[in-house]
Amino acid sequence: MNAPRSAPLEGQPPASGGQVAELAALAPAVGDPKGVAEGVRSALGADPHGDDGRRPIAWLNIRAPGRGTIPTATSWCACGRDRSAVGIRRVQALIADHTAHRDTCTLRNP
Repeated sequence: MNAPRSAPLEGQPPASGGQVAELAALAPAVGDPKGVAEGVRSALGADPHGDDGRRPIAWLNIRAPGRGTIPTATSWCACGRDRSAVGIRRVQALIADHTAHRDTCTLRNP
């Protein structure tokens, strides 16, 4: 006894009977890509550069959208330092302060 046919999926033509299912069952199985052998590195292998353990700990973000606009900047460090500035002179001072913080940061210079 045949099961009742359900409505086709939206946008899909209705199936033409059981023949489609029979053809799908005969499709060849997909295996490993050509050229893959045991012990051979593939393009999907591990990162060849590796991890050297370095991590960024301080960020300086400067935003100057365009000519005639007021620039802004933020300086953040993982040691807890978080400063911001608005205006050309204050942004320049924050850039100098962020650069000087490299020598005094407790995370970089224990």
